[in-house]
Parts: sequence; C-alpha cells; structure tokens
Amino acid sequence: MPHVIEAAPSARSKCRGCGERIESGALRLGESLPNPFAEGETLHWFHPECAAFKRPEVMLEVLAAGAPQVEDSAGLAGLAQASLDHPRLQRASGLERAASGRAACRACKAPIEKGAWRIALVYYEEGRFSPAGYLHLGCARTYFEVPGTIDLMPRLRRFSPGLAEADLHEVEGMLTTP
Repeated sequence: MPHVIEAAPSARSKCRGCGERIESGALRLGESLPNPFAEGETLHWFHPECAAFKRPEVMLEVLAAGAPQVEDSAGLAGLAQASLDHPRLQRASGLERAASGRAACRACKAPIEKGAWRIALVYYEEGRFSPAGYLHLGCARTYFEVPGTIDLMPRLRRFSPGLAEADLHEVEGMLTTP
C-alpha cells in the first residue's frame, strides 16, 4: 500500500507528529508502514505540515508522485527539504518551561534551570516518536547544525500549540540573540 494524501472523512484520527486531532475534511498524509501486530500494512496519519517537519522523506515522495489536492506543495517541499538537509531538525518537538532543574542539555550537558525555556527532542524509531531529552535555547543552532537563514520558530510554534503569543515572541527574541 503506498503513502496517501487525502481529506479526512472524520475527526477521529490524530496526527502522529503533534498529537492533535485531524479535523474532518482537512488534508492528512498517511505513511504506509508494516503492521507490527498482524499481516499487511497500516497507515500513520499526519497533518501535511507536521509530516514535512517530522517525516520529510515521506512528504517529498508523496509530493513527487503528484498529489494534486495539496495547495502549498512548494512550501511543504521547502520545509521537508530543510529537514532532510539538517536531519536533527526532525527531532524538535516543541517548547516548554523546565519543571525542575534535573534535566541536562543534550548539546552542552549543563543542567537546564527550573523555569527556563527548553526545546523538547524526540527520536523516530520503529514507527513512533520517543522522548530524547531537551536543549537550552542558546544551544539550538549548534545542536541542529543550521545556518542563521533557517528559522526554527515555525517548527517550535507548530509543536507548541498551547503557548501564548507573548511566550512565543519571548522565545523568538532569545533564539535570535547571539
């Protein structure tokens, strides 16, 4: 069964990238994977933007096959290509404040202070995303190995839907300050 992109017939499916529901009628990308519990294959559903950020190979494959219903296919292809060019970008999984001072930064190994902003990381293994630790905001550019021209905020904004706009602006200012 090939990967598909289609309109969701109901709002029952959840996006594997962000965990939010995929609304009825909204486009969704189905990644075809071997079924771990039975014969055959299964589909893992994603919002198109989440797939471009987290599963860029699949998104580019579907776009190359000529998915006519995708409106901003050039924009999605650009996001997916950036994720392929800088593979660590696929690990970014949102922003949060540190609940305690026990977590260490994956880049510099220093503790992340309680209440400080941190970037959550995940690894994709065997069809699922697993927690992989955290980063200081100041360590993000070196960890993700991205030049200054790649904006991290669209990814962080996408995977942090519960944050207020003021918080996002604060984080954006911290990421742009050298």
